[in-house]
Amino acid sequence: MQKIKSLMARQGLKSPQESMADLSPVENLRIPSKEELRELREQPIDPLAEQEIINSIEEVYFSNDSFDMVQHELEKLPPVLNLQELEEYRDKLKRQQAAVSKKVADLILEKQPAYVKELERVTALQTNLQLAAVICTNARRQLSVAKEGFTEASLGLLANQRRRHLLTGLLKSLRTIKTLQRTDVRLSEMLEEEDYPGAIQLCLECQKAASTFKHYSCISELNSKLQDTLEQIEEQLDVALSKTCKHFDVSHYTKVQLAYTLLGKTQTAMDQLHMHFTQAIHNTVFQVVLGYVELCAGNADTKFQKMQYKDLCTHITLDSYIPCLTDLCKALWEVMLSYHRTMQWHEEHDKQESTPIPDDAAAGSDELVVDRSYVKKKLEHGLTRIWQDVQLKMKAYILGTDMSNFKYDDFIVVLDVISRLMQVGEEFCGSKSEVLQESIKRQSINYFKNYHRARLEELRMFLENETWELCPVKSNFNIAQLHEFRFMGQCRSPSVSPSRQAASLTSPAEKELSLFQEYLQEGNPFEMHIEHKEEESEDVLASNGYESDELEKSVYQDYDSDSDVPEELKQDYVDEQTGDAPLKSVSRETIRSKKRSDYSLNKTNAPILTNTTLNVIRLVGKYMQMMNILKPIAFDVIHCVSQLFDYYLYAVYTFFGRNDMPVPSPSLPTHGGREAGTARVVGPACLYESSGLGLISSRLRTTLNRIQESLIDMETVGENAGVHGPAEDRKEKVPSPHLSHLVVLTNSGTLYGLAQRVVATESLVFLAEQFESLQSHLDTMMPAAKKPFLQQFYSQTVSTASELRKPIYWIVAAKAIDYEQMLLLMAGVKWDIREIMSQHNVYVDVLLKEFEQFNNRLGDVSRHVRIPLPVSNVLWEHCIRLANRTLVEGYANVKKCSNEGRALMQLDFQQFLIKLEKLTDLRPIPDKEFVEVYIKAYYLTENDMEQFIKNHREYSMKQLANLVNVCLGSHINKKARQKLLAAIDDIDRPKR
Repeated sequence: MQKIKSLMARQGLKSPQESMADLSPVENLRIPSKEELRELREQPIDPLAEQEIINSIEEVYFSNDSFDMVQHELEKLPPVLNLQELEEYRDKLKRQQAAVSKKVADLILEKQPAYVKELERVTALQTNLQLAAVICTNARRQLSVAKEGFTEASLGLLANQRRRHLLTGLLKSLRTIKTLQRTDVRLSEMLEEEDYPGAIQLCLECQKAASTFKHYSCISELNSKLQDTLEQIEEQLDVALSKTCKHFDVSHYTKVQLAYTLLGKTQTAMDQLHMHFTQAIHNTVFQVVLGYVELCAGNADTKFQKMQYKDLCTHITLDSYIPCLTDLCKALWEVMLSYHRTMQWHEEHDKQESTPIPDDAAAGSDELVVDRSYVKKKLEHGLTRIWQDVQLKMKAYILGTDMSNFKYDDFIVVLDVISRLMQVGEEFCGSKSEVLQESIKRQSINYFKNYHRARLEELRMFLENETWELCPVKSNFNIAQLHEFRFMGQCRSPSVSPSRQAASLTSPAEKELSLFQEYLQEGNPFEMHIEHKEEESEDVLASNGYESDELEKSVYQDYDSDSDVPEELKQDYVDEQTGDAPLKSVSRETIRSKKRSDYSLNKTNAPILTNTTLNVIRLVGKYMQMMNILKPIAFDVIHCVSQLFDYYLYAVYTFFGRNDMPVPSPSLPTHGGREAGTARVVGPACLYESSGLGLISSRLRTTLNRIQESLIDMETVGENAGVHGPAEDRKEKVPSPHLSHLVVLTNSGTLYGLAQRVVATESLVFLAEQFESLQSHLDTMMPAAKKPFLQQFYSQTVSTASELRKPIYWIVAAKAIDYEQMLLLMAGVKWDIREIMSQHNVYVDVLLKEFEQFNNRLGDVSRHVRIPLPVSNVLWEHCIRLANRTLVEGYANVKKCSNEGRALMQLDFQQFLIKLEKLTDLRPIPDKEFVEVYIKAYYLTENDMEQFIKNHREYSMKQLANLVNVCLGSHINKKARQKLLAAIDDIDRPKR
């Protein structure tokens, strides 16, 4: 009961009596007595009125317990007190107090039963608690008895069992510690066996076990020893990783990568691998070059070991340059192949491990993905880095030696090897090998300038010693049969080396493999060029001018067969200006006659060329080989190729196209009516003025001038040396060649060296044809910006080769027939006859006999050199033109002439044409109209003559004046004659 009271005291609960006693004195005064309460209860009060009284009480009375109501009411009093008001207000407060007191009393009376009931429950609880205290006391007494009799013995057994268990664990730990102490022996064995993953796995397990027993004092020393062992394993692992840079082994690399994965250092391993590759490249090239330098130096006391690689490269001798270059490329190939196989291993490894990952391993897989991504990016970035290192090492080697004195074949081998290396770089990382290209370009330009200069001098020597004899080649000769042009048959791109292409041609049906696929397991791409260096024998020369006796016979046996006759020979003639043939059928006899006009029936239709021509063609092939391998210098090479052709063309013109000796021919008129005497070369600006036959076209004249200005060194010719330009310009020029004294061009029996002229001219034409066939190939090699140069070279130089026929063969035509004798014979003829003559004059027979002798001489020459149809046509055209113009000149020298004399002129000319057509198949006869029109002009009237003078300016002033003086002299007066002569003079004045 006391506990309950204390509980109530802590909670602040009091009995109603105590609550009433706690009120303040003032409040006690206001609490109504029992009698008053009773009275109040007895008084009937309206609940609503009572509630209104309570509601009228100010809110401040309900605020808090610390409220001082007396103070409050005193403060409300007005300054001036009114007793009545105070009494009324007091009565109001009493009513309010009475209402509150009644309400409180009602509430107390209302809760009285509950209070009594709860007090009874507390009393019952006190009784129960006293009973529980008695029960607990009895239980404790009984537990004390049980402890003494049973628990102490049982717990002793349990303690002993626990101690036994601990000792068993200790024994197991001691055995484990003993095993850990012996693991260093096993680790050493595994490292010797290169079982790095197993050694690392064992070491990590030992470290884990050691951390479990770290509370033992003996374990601390073991843990330190295991850490040292792990570091030793990492060092050996790094050495093993470096070995893969030169000779990649799948199983070895797999072990190394697994070991690094166990260490959790995959990214570190990749960084180390790239460092090892960089070091491997440096060590490899240094050792290779050092070996060759020491080998070539012999006993020289030079400390090559301490030299820098760049300085070491300068000590390579010319003899050891190519073997050292090949060994360098082989060694670097092994390094790059190892890197390529390393990337392959990682790609295949990633594919094998890219399997679905379970959810419980997702955390570890994220780290694995990061490692893979890092390795992949590192390997891809390393491709360019490693290739850049290779390029820099090769650049130092390439530029370390002056190659300008290399043999051509040796330099081609160098280009071939470097080209193969650039192909490796392109397949390795897609690089264009700018560093290698720039370095080899520098060497190539330097080499090629010296080489080309030497070849031009050599060509000059060949030309000056050339006797222009026919070089017998087979009829099916083609430049593709020469070794220098074999590379063109391979249809390869410039970036691929010849050895590579030769290898790829062996199996054209198979898909071409990359170098890394082809040599993945064995072999080396830089061993190929030595094997393919062996050349096959050429078979282009014929024996004694014939391919065989049977072939010689077949030339005559197939005479009646027209199956091998070119289409242009089956035509009656081809208009030289339009290229069209007449629309008429061609008889078999006509075809045979056309074949007879080609003085070559005793020879096969083999190409006409000389040893010098063949040499130039071979040079072009060599130049194109170099250009094909090294495209960056393509323009320089093509420019030099054009100089070879230019020099050959200029030499042929200089030897045979100039005529420095007077030609025994009369002053012949030009097409423009200008007098042209002896054809003579006056200077470079006046290349060839002849008898108005249009021998030198403006295009050919421009070409020859260009060659002379840009290529020919004229200082060595004239006495005014030093006025043609500085010495630097002269380095690019070559002295003008001189014709060999063995070549005689003044013998009339040989038609003034016609055989040599034919060989020279037609060899040039053949050379031009070969250049034409190479144009498409050269065009693909030429940079786009430089292609106009190539097009200009072909349009203005190569295409003019055949135009040299006219000036060269005109010299023969001008000397082969004695036109001076014909003029003398014509001068002795009497033209003012009075009767019609039926017999032609003697000069016609003499002229025809000259042509017959010319025809026979052509036949004699053709026994030694085949004279192609275009050549014979040009010769006959020149001779006939000169003869016809000589006839006109002879007629213009006539002082007196009658109508019967003019008819005799026509008879003579017709007889000349009839007999001439039997000697030649050239149709139409050149300048036939030139003579006929002049003869018919005799019959013109005065007015017609004036119009004739204006329309026919191809006649000279002398010839037109003769028509006026001789033909019209007897028909017109002096004034009319003066008028016509003045018209002739007006026409000729602008030409003076």
